[in-house]
Amino acid sequence: MSVQWKIEKFLRASEMSATRFGRLAAGDPRLVKDLRRGREPRPALVARIEAFLDAQDDSL
Repeated sequence: MSVQWKIEKFLRASEMSATRFGRLAAGDPRLVKDLRRGREPRPALVARIEAFLDAQDDSL
């Protein structure tokens, strides 16, 4: 499962805006928009995003 797919799934389930997600997960409010346009995240960024998503799962 790609990180972009995980993000999109999370955004639908949480109703969080893409801008807020990017800001909280990576400090980049344009993250999701850039990924949707083809940006390829580096491994360190993927790790930060996945850690953020895991933390959100733990808090639910």
